[in-house]
Amino acid sequence: MFSMNDKVPEATSGIATPLSLQVKELRRGARLTQAQTAMRTGVGLRFVRDLEQGKPTVRMDKVNQVLALFGYHVEAAKDHETSA
Repeated sequence: MFSMNDKVPEATSGIATPLSLQVKELRRGARLTQAQTAMRTGVGLRFVRDLEQGKPTVRMDKVNQVLALFGYHVEAAKDHETSA
């Protein structure tokens, strides 16, 4: 799937990220339109579009609302410390 450790391009408007690509793939795999996804998750259509287009600033609670439809969620995890 994806993780918070995935390399993401510098934040600019509309760059596809591992998260945005995965959400689009999950939605298409479920044979849902963006509008259907928005209705089923309780977020706006514009949010779904922005998320899939890689908008650099999205609300994580809404991201998790969308991901929950597919059985996923995003969480922050502390990196493991490594000794040099």
